Amino acid sequence: MNTLTWAVSDGLTMFSRHLTQLKRRPGELVGALFFPVVMVVMFGYVFGSAIQVPGGGNYREYLMPGLFGMMTFSVVMAQVMSTATDAGRGVMDRFRSLPIARWTMPFGQSAADLLTGLPGLALMAACGLVVGWRPHEGAVRTLAAFALILLMRMALGWFGIWVGLAVKDEKTADSFVPLLFPVTMISNSFVPTEGMPAWLRVISEWNPVSALVSALRTLFGNPTAPSEAWPLRHPVTATLLWSLLLTAVFMPLAVRAYTRKNR
Repeated sequence: MNTLTWAVSDGLTMFSRHLTQLKRRPGELVGALFFPVVMVVMFGYVFGSAIQVPGGGNYREYLMPGLFGMMTFSVVMAQVMSTATDAGRGVMDRFRSLPIARWTMPFGQSAADLLTGLPGLALMAACGLVVGWRPHEGAVRTLAAFALILLMRMALGWFGIWVGLAVKDEKTADSFVPLLFPVTMISNSFVPTEGMPAWLRVISEWNPVSALVSALRTLFGNPTAPSEAWPLRHPVTATLLWSLLLTAVFMPLAVRAYTRKNR
């Protein structure tokens, strides 16, 4: 068996390991599936009555792409905790003692996250349909929107793996994770950016969360607020560029950090 075949086999083993862990800890899966329902109900019914969409329109249709974006960016928190836990408990040291390719652990973890994220994505879409959200641009553009979500999720997963390897242990990661939450809030996910102070609006408009959310609103045909910022005038292109940039930067950094951490 050649080196590439061994490496692929190692990657599949790591992929299976993460799925097995999820099977043995069903509470994590239940929590991941319950989260979309809570978000749809809380934002759609509690906050929705107080927020007006610029130019009119159904707030829940405006909201759902924002919730998809928030759910996508939550992968950073999950990957930070998972990776830091493995590092802090010496799991990665044990992997290093095995004759496996060094890049297989982070690749397996990234692939497993994509697969395990699908049920939550499907459930959130189902909840959206129940409360009145609809994609209006046809099957092709709808599938393109969901593909964009998965692409960004993969890119952000690499960032989360790198951060998890950079911190010392799971306690440090637990303290770091809340700092990531404002990233999803300083965006156009739930409210238009036009009412924000000028300095905060610039940050929000160039936030990759805003690019993804605007791209989803465009592809789904949901209400959106006009903006002169380039990422929001060309949101699909901006989201693709953000995804490629994050992957190009943090994939090699994560693999390098994993290799160096185990020396």
